[in-house]
Amino acid sequence: MLITLRENLEMAEKGNYAVGAFNAPTIESARAALEAAEDLKAPLILAHAEVHNEIMPLQFIGPILVEMAKNARVPVTVHLDHGSSFKLIEQAIDIGFTSVMIDASHLPFEENVKEVKKVVTYAKARNVSVEAELGVMTDSKIGGGESYDGASKEREDNDGIYTDPETAKAFVAETAIDALAAAFGTVHGIYLEEPKLDFDRLEQIYQGTGKPIVMHGGSGLREEDYTQTINAGVRKINYYSYAAKAGAEAVKQYVNHSKHIFYHDITTVAKKAMKQNYQRAIEIFMN
Repeated sequence: MLITLRENLEMAEKGNYAVGAFNAPTIESARAALEAAEDLKAPLILAHAEVHNEIMPLQFIGPILVEMAKNARVPVTVHLDHGSSFKLIEQAIDIGFTSVMIDASHLPFEENVKEVKKVVTYAKARNVSVEAELGVMTDSKIGGGESYDGASKEREDNDGIYTDPETAKAFVAETAIDALAAAFGTVHGIYLEEPKLDFDRLEQIYQGTGKPIVMHGGSGLREEDYTQTINAGVRKINYYSYAAKAGAEAVKQYVNHSKHIFYHDITTVAKKAMKQNYQRAIEIFMN
């Protein structure tokens, strides 16, 4: 069943859980995410990240994700992640996405607000939810830079990169977004060191804005960290890197120990491993 992000997060708010937002740059990754959610009877957010356009362009994968969501046995939101241009956001909405993220966080506050309000006006008229981001970025990533291989390293000047609660309150009030991606210590990719999560700041942002908080860079945390972030107001967790890593490791084992190798078998092996990883993530997010 295809639903909006707002509907999905309203249910999460009532149940005090977080919905997993899983990137789907391939058919196998999309199926892994959906099968994991259906097996556990859990809601899901299928996401297409703009950065994955080089792997699978939006015009190809987008209609497939929408069709999968419509036929799913669980509530599914189809979401554009880190959209940087109004043109791409229009394209996603025209395809049938029920949620878009406008990432103008690299701009000064007033310009960020202006870009977000433009998207909100367009999206809300079409019953599409909007997520936006607030925090200082390096290479458009929350709280740190992302290297070519996806490995992220947290920056040291935390006060300068984390989202300010008062600024967040003003940002949400001016833009009327449905969800806020806040920087409080997580980073994209594979952690090179243990993250320093500012839970007090997160709770202040949640209480001040009154909106569901989105955690980007949701892979690789301890189970107790997930629980604490959810209790502090996180309702959407972007999770992908460690699932993709699990798929790659499974393929590596298969290739190293198989006499005859066919490409379709590799995709099946990867899907199975990613599904198992997603299932564990969902169990933690929904607990």
